[in-house]
Amino acid sequence: MTDPLLVERTDHVETWTIDLPDQRNPISGSEMIEAFESNARRIRQDLAVRCVVLTGAGKAFSAGGNVTDMREKHGMFSGNPWQLRNGYRDGIQRIPMALAECEVPLVAAINGPAVGAGCDLAMMCDLRVASANAWFAESFVQLGIIPGDGGAWFLTHAVGPQRAAEMALTGDRVDAATALEWGMVARVVEPEHLLDEARALAARIAKNPPHATRMAKRLLRESRTAGLREVLELSATMQAVAHHTDDHAEAMDAIREKRSGNFEGR
Repeated sequence: MTDPLLVERTDHVETWTIDLPDQRNPISGSEMIEAFESNARRIRQDLAVRCVVLTGAGKAFSAGGNVTDMREKHGMFSGNPWQLRNGYRDGIQRIPMALAECEVPLVAAINGPAVGAGCDLAMMCDLRVASANAWFAESFVQLGIIPGDGGAWFLTHAVGPQRAAEMALTGDRVDAATALEWGMVARVVEPEHLLDEARALAARIAKNPPHATRMAKRLLRESRTAGLREVLELSATMQAVAHHTDDHAEAMDAIREKRSGNFEGR
């Protein structure tokens, strides 16, 4: 089978494209889950990759779960309640865990509808740029189910408890303009400019020392749940490491010499 997640690299930025456009880019299949997991693990170990842009092929970002499989109770949607529970834990829940453990910053380029687990996937990214054609729906309740992929956690952290509750309990759509107002996305652009805008944002991240950006992402993630004392302690430890990197010395020299830094991840 062709890899369902296309990977391209330009300089220090990779673009990952969910490539099942005829199905509106579902992410619940085992091949897709494995592709996210293996690529997240690969780039975590590769300091040459400093940012990832995630987008969808065709007109949709991602429809989330495969509704046909869900209706016919195939794949991860098959079995008794115990088997289904394990199917989620050993299946689609591997994606949020893999992306949470990956310290490379992720920029979502949301080219169209982001529905159910597709909406949650966008919320798993660190930054989000949306096409004016995009819309979001936490639509699980309309199918008589709940966000089984951690969406309640991701959406609440992205937009706050009131708006997350509105989306999760109604399942209604949120258009791109509203998403911008609510802080779900950093900016909204015309469709033809989406990838350029997302890649330009990724390039602004990728120009910095990779150790520093990875540790900064980890701090931001830990700050969602840890207390101030714990974050301060982790910050002090990471800062001690950062001060002893070659890239920090190069950054200081570049500032003094009024030039761009040449960072090598050391």
